[in-house]
Amino acid sequence: MFDYLIKGGTIVDGTGSEGFLGDIAIKDGRIVQVGEISGDAKEIIDATGMVVAPGFVDPHTHYDAQLFWDPHATPSNLHGVTSVVMGNCGFTLAPVNNASDADYLRRMMVKVEGMPLEALETGVSWDWNSYGDYLSKLDGNIGLNVATMVGHCALRLAVMGSDATEKVATPEQIEEMQILLDQCIEQGGLGFSTTRAFTHKDGDGNPVPSRVASEEELLALCEVVSRHEGTTLEWASDGCLNGFTDDEVDLMANMSLSGRRPLNWNVLTVDSARPDDYKNQLKALETCTERGAKVVALTMPVLVGMNMSFLTYCGLNMMPDWGPILDLPVEERIEKLLDPEVRRFMEERAASPDAGVFSRLTGWGRYVIGDTYCEANEGLKGRTVGDIARERGVRDFYCLLDIVVADELRTVLWPGPTDDDPASWYMRAEAWQHPDVMIGGSDAGAHLDRMSGAPYTTDWLYDSLHGKSLISLEETIHHITQVPAELFGLRDRGVLRQGWIADVVVFDPEEINSGEVILLNDLPGGEGRLYADVYGMHRVFVNGIPTVAENKHTGSLPGIVLRSGQDTYTVPIPADLT
Repeated sequence: MFDYLIKGGTIVDGTGSEGFLGDIAIKDGRIVQVGEISGDAKEIIDATGMVVAPGFVDPHTHYDAQLFWDPHATPSNLHGVTSVVMGNCGFTLAPVNNASDADYLRRMMVKVEGMPLEALETGVSWDWNSYGDYLSKLDGNIGLNVATMVGHCALRLAVMGSDATEKVATPEQIEEMQILLDQCIEQGGLGFSTTRAFTHKDGDGNPVPSRVASEEELLALCEVVSRHEGTTLEWASDGCLNGFTDDEVDLMANMSLSGRRPLNWNVLTVDSARPDDYKNQLKALETCTERGAKVVALTMPVLVGMNMSFLTYCGLNMMPDWGPILDLPVEERIEKLLDPEVRRFMEERAASPDAGVFSRLTGWGRYVIGDTYCEANEGLKGRTVGDIARERGVRDFYCLLDIVVADELRTVLWPGPTDDDPASWYMRAEAWQHPDVMIGGSDAGAHLDRMSGAPYTTDWLYDSLHGKSLISLEETIHHITQVPAELFGLRDRGVLRQGWIADVVVFDPEEINSGEVILLNDLPGGEGRLYADVYGMHRVFVNGIPTVAENKHTGSLPGIVLRSGQDTYTVPIPADLT
């Protein structure tokens, strides 16, 4: 007798092949038959009119902390995600030596990943030292599968202490970091992640530890990864935002070659107004391939819902020369924002080439006003700044500042993207076909009150079926199942195949979609996060156990930690194939 028999659905198996009508039988956590099946089951699921697909794999998340207070990893689980990779960008909560190091990591995560401090302090146990200790806290307590990178910042801090943010490591310290990374991977870490991005600053406003590291240190740590089966590499850098320099391209290739593993980075932003950046980043991938390396760019297939505020740290702080102004105490900040000369300066700097990828935030007239807090702004919620500015007879940017100043900077702003044009979408569809571009980059679990990337899977399914339809359903599912599963070498996952693990989604193609993005105040300490429900998700299975039924989680926690070598296999780079 089967545990579950999914009958009469359209099976889209993840390979990109055309869907077909059939059944899927599940027993003891695995798919035991695919096709036309007869037999008894503990539960028979009528999937008539439904699509049956592999569970979705999100390659770039930061659920490292959230899993402690939300073991289901909502809302990713509701949107069909059955496996995630976390510990990205060099940021992990382990290893950690002492309370001082733990405090540094908490404050760093507040700044770089937008996690509320109270949630990190009260919602996370922090009762571990080694990486293995950290992973043991997740074993048996998670609703989906998690693969965890080992972050460079925690490694450096564990070895160098307070010197980690200021000094180049000595040869002896590099060797000690190598030994520690060896141990972390032996305990289950998926590989090594790091960052050199200028946007990544710690709780004191200084560069995070990995940004101080020498190339010698980086390559020595990548070399450690080559010693372990089923491992991978990930990094963030300035070039991920604004295009790569020759030195960065060279370093990416050397990291992959030293580690003998693929290296992925987040995120390729496609904007027809900045075609040179797009071409530069694709050329960087191709140059690395020519050298025998494997470097993969992640890119999002939808425009992610996000909000901004002049009160709290967000993407606006990254505008050239805005940081010193927006970092001021609120009263001084308001005084600056009222100054005509400062307004002109800010508008000019935001429009300059120095804005790079953040130029996407300069469509001031497209901003939609969210929650407001004063009588002067009554009735503005839901309206665009452009419409309000025309009524008032002022420039869009000045109108925006007038609104936020009246609210003492508390106004919630929803940017209207500048890259939602046909040319940008044509470029995105072209990028999806590039052999070194992979769908992903949700950042789920991070930037909690500012960004809603987790629903990208169902957003894209809806768009493929009922929106722009730039890609077929089969190709869409292939990109969010088999492709990421194969990049990370996930054993027996990513395809609906007899004998493979039963990570399965069943959804209604007419209804599949994500709900409205809302602010949900459910974090430890009562802080808010952006959240979106799902429509049309009939069932989600993780390791053969239902975790979602009719758009709601079941409460089951069948997820596992995907340990390198045990649950993953080694993915070769081109140099190893010749």
